[in-house]
Amino acid sequence: METVKRESLNFIEQLIENDLNSGKHQAIQTRFPPEPNGYLHIGHAKSICLNFGLAEKFNGKCNLRFDDTNPEKEDVEYVDSIKKDIKWLGFEWDGEHYASDYFGTLYGFAQALIKKGSAYVDDLSQEAFNEIKGTPTVPGKHSPFRERSLEENLLLFEEMKDGKYKNGEKVLRAKIDMSSPNMHMRDPILYRIRHTEHHRTGNEWCIYPTYDFAHGQSDSIEHVTHSLCTLEFEVHRPLYEWLIKELEIFPSKQTEFARLNLSYTVVSKRKLLELVEGKYVAGWDDPRMPTISGIRRRGFTPEAVKTFIKKVGVARRDGITDVALLEHAVREDLNRRCNRVFGILDPVKLVITNWPEDKEEVMTAVNNPEDEAAGTREMLFTRELYIDRADFMEDPPSPKKWYRLGPDREVRLKYGYIIKCTGFDKGADGEIATIYAEYDPETRSGQDTSGKKVKGTLGWVSVKHAVHAEIRLYDRLFHTENLNDIEDDFKNHLNPNSLEINDKVVLEGSLKNAKVDDLVQFERVGYFRVDEDSTADKLVFNRTITLRDNW
Repeated sequence: METVKRESLNFIEQLIENDLNSGKHQAIQTRFPPEPNGYLHIGHAKSICLNFGLAEKFNGKCNLRFDDTNPEKEDVEYVDSIKKDIKWLGFEWDGEHYASDYFGTLYGFAQALIKKGSAYVDDLSQEAFNEIKGTPTVPGKHSPFRERSLEENLLLFEEMKDGKYKNGEKVLRAKIDMSSPNMHMRDPILYRIRHTEHHRTGNEWCIYPTYDFAHGQSDSIEHVTHSLCTLEFEVHRPLYEWLIKELEIFPSKQTEFARLNLSYTVVSKRKLLELVEGKYVAGWDDPRMPTISGIRRRGFTPEAVKTFIKKVGVARRDGITDVALLEHAVREDLNRRCNRVFGILDPVKLVITNWPEDKEEVMTAVNNPEDEAAGTREMLFTRELYIDRADFMEDPPSPKKWYRLGPDREVRLKYGYIIKCTGFDKGADGEIATIYAEYDPETRSGQDTSGKKVKGTLGWVSVKHAVHAEIRLYDRLFHTENLNDIEDDFKNHLNPNSLEINDKVVLEGSLKNAKVDDLVQFERVGYFRVDEDSTADKLVFNRTITLRDNW
């Protein structure tokens, strides 16, 4: 009897399967809860794929919930970008929610905690409270305002809501344990005063719940069965569970997993914002940025990103993943999907002297050898062509070490003819200006009757039909592998060669109608995407990645 090999489950999948099999849950509900204070990065992509992927795998649901409790830093621009990023990755949310949807309910929860004697209004400033908070090994002291009556706390909290006090003048704290070894359990703040307009609720509220108070309760309101967080929130879990227990609400369960850390990359929204505001990059969608909008603009595909995240897997301990694994996934995907075209980055003119001046011959080129369905295209072969300057050498070494063009050397022009170099001219700067050659009429590609054998094959572009373009050669933004261990400013580790702009490029005529988002492989050069900066007069291409790992 043939047995079917069962795919192994990660620890979160095992937890969910056990919960479903035991009847603890009839169906699962997950959520992706970003704060709209910046653009999502590749680390968020892991959380997106995990939360939405689990809902798909176990026939559950996944909500998108914006944790919009910090009005000073949040904006509708970020809300829109997050939605776009999730859809680009191929996911749709079952419910769209905001923590601000629950401000009224959360305020009622806070009142309930006060009435239970589990929360109090504190007048101490953050600095003053820090002085009595203690250390993980030294117990803290109680705030002098900790024993206010329930009535006074309720009145003060209502006055906070009504705008009677200034920012920082009062806070609402949970009354837990000032001797707990977990510092998050030492009377944490639940509400603070912020006289700032909110992007959704305007000036309706001037007090806002903290992340720790809004997050778990929002999970409970939405009946989230599995609240998945990265490992830095492990120390927050006791507070998450304490609040749910005190409020006697739906018991959402928090589980932590390792975040995605990449070599040569920073995945901190604070640091990424610093790069944007300091103009070290062109914006959140700069193709060197690890933001989802950045890698999308560079030319990464959602399929490649999801393949990479699947290979990384879900672990219980943090580590650093080699960015080369992501780049490998991108190369593999683009190799399958991209048509091959000729792009000459450093063009030099090649004149075939025995070719009639007005003659144009149609050559048939293969679009993608990895995909027969991609078919072929036509290229016009003419007397004057461009080849890459790197493919010609004035005084080449022995034939065993140089297979490209040189005086009296023969090469094949791909899809065309074998040519032999007969001479060259130099310009005033001493650089090669024009190369001269003769072609052998019996060597047309696919119809060669000459019996000649040459090892070199070059790309080319017809001068008459060339498309002039700008290319942006992007590389890794940082030259230091492990940016977590550095002691100085992370910006000192920026790669000064992360962007090179070349506006002298010539492309084959088939690209004259290329449009934004098109992906191609320039043969022997790399993979490129047509950028949004392209105009009717000039195409702009971003190098997505080189053909091979140059690092």
